[in-house]
Amino acid sequence: MRKKSLDSPTLDLELEMTDGLSVDFQDRVEDEAANEPIDNVTYDFRSYGVDVTVHSLVSRLEKEAFFVPPFPRSFVWTKPQASRFIESLLLGFPVPGIFVATERESDRYIVIDGRQRLKTLQFFFRGKFRGRIFNLERIDRRWNGKTIEELEREDRLRLEESIIHTTVFKQDSPDDYESIYLVFERLNTGGSLLRPQEIRSCVSYGKFIELLGTMNEDPNWRAIYGPVSKRQKDQELILRFLAFLHHGKYYLPMRDFLNEFTRSYRHVSDRRADEFQRDFAETMATVRESLGDRPFRTKRYLNAAVFDAVTVAIAKRLKQGPVTDRRQVRRIYGRLLDDGKFQHAYSYGTAGLESVRSRFQLAENAFGELV
Repeated sequence: MRKKSLDSPTLDLELEMTDGLSVDFQDRVEDEAANEPIDNVTYDFRSYGVDVTVHSLVSRLEKEAFFVPPFPRSFVWTKPQASRFIESLLLGFPVPGIFVATERESDRYIVIDGRQRLKTLQFFFRGKFRGRIFNLERIDRRWNGKTIEELEREDRLRLEESIIHTTVFKQDSPDDYESIYLVFERLNTGGSLLRPQEIRSCVSYGKFIELLGTMNEDPNWRAIYGPVSKRQKDQELILRFLAFLHHGKYYLPMRDFLNEFTRSYRHVSDRRADEFQRDFAETMATVRESLGDRPFRTKRYLNAAVFDAVTVAIAKRLKQGPVTDRRQVRRIYGRLLDDGKFQHAYSYGTAGLESVRSRFQLAENAFGELV
């Protein structure tokens, strides 16, 4: 049973508040939903620990029985850092364990914590580090400069039989992936908190996440948003567009709304993927041709609430046929931004049910006039 709590444990120090809106200064996006409180939930899950040899871990990685989801910050260790980890195992030192979660629909395990260590092992046994020969460097002279094939037999055997403790967990209830999301969030904070879309890209990796990456390359979208986001904020805005356009009903918190939409289309069909990509591409082309390269910036930064309301309204209108009068689009957009009710809906409580309902209805009514 879910138990509500008044605690709000997440605080991203890279987000500051300006006029009631959270501003992500790395991406220059105003988004109040990025800082919305998160309800704590009580989960039922099973967990157990097992000692696994390095040889077994590498074998499972190669077979993708242990799956490390690819995303921009997937591997950040330098070669000296990676070499020192291998050296620790050769020296017989204890190393931190790893954390994996079982997937409901398959027999594989998602790596929640330990990606740097596991990828280092995989790279060393493959003999390649970022496309170059992986020879150890800046470590004990017994192994310095050596590749996996150049290790003495007893050293290689010691490495292969080294033990890394592995914690495995599986959520029994509720019937969703929220515990994986939240555990990933808490275990992968480091010096810079992972953002929600970065976590989605890991725990819900699949065809839909790959589709978001492809859609993110749309030239009109790139002109509208700006440089590619290192923290996947641009992909999260595309997700918002798709979720508001194609989901039946919005609910709080927005994080869960977007998580659920991502999970439901994780293995999106080709037909649906084509529809998503077409809707987005046609909308971004219309927006850029009508409003220029930098719309949705009510003040200094791109306002996420203005973005989702306007783009979804235009997308719905485009489903009725092409828009021919670009000047009319600009006039309607200008009137909408001057509307006091719309201003309130994109400035205060932007993730709230009433604000979402209000701004989407106002935008849809406005752009429904387009010929």
